[in-house]
Amino acid sequence: MDHEVEPKDWTHPVDSVKINEQTEGNEHIIQIFADGSNNEHGVGSGSAIYIQKKLIHQMKHKLHDRCSNNQAEQLEIVQALQAMEKVKINKSVPRTITIHTDSRITLDSLKTKKNRSHLIEEIRKKSITLEKENWNIEYTWIKTQSGHYGNELADKLTKEATRNSDICYNKFPKSEIEHQEREKSMGEWP
Repeated sequence: MDHEVEPKDWTHPVDSVKINEQTEGNEHIIQIFADGSNNEHGVGSGSAIYIQKKLIHQMKHKLHDRCSNNQAEQLEIVQALQAMEKVKINKSVPRTITIHTDSRITLDSLKTKKNRSHLIEEIRKKSITLEKENWNIEYTWIKTQSGHYGNELADKLTKEATRNSDICYNKFPKSEIEHQEREKSMGEWP
């Protein structure tokens, strides 16, 4: 089960992530477009990473079919941040990463310290780790089906991921466990 992180593993209260509703174009900004989807084929996530509008990396991941769309969105952000830890950028170039997501729930969860779910805490930790390496991390909301090249590619990768057979994440959300138990008890009702 995907449970809340123990208080001893929480990020420090002064450490936070930056959420911007819009960002101005900057040729040196690294842009990450992350997406998640839950459809008839399953649950998947995908991301596309661009530097100076040039595609440098793309990923797609399959989640267990009982995982949520929000988990898919959040897992892909974690995976993209992990990939950024390996990217070598000249320190004279502005080291700014803008992560675009169409998940308002994820952005709202990052804003509030009340949400301590595993994936939200992983996003916070990875962001803070990169910021300590002189990266500037920003999160923005992008409209679904906006027609933006990066968002369209992430959406395509996400749909492809739902058809993969290798599952990389299988922690169900608490709400899914509650739903299963409710269904089970209703089935046992005389």
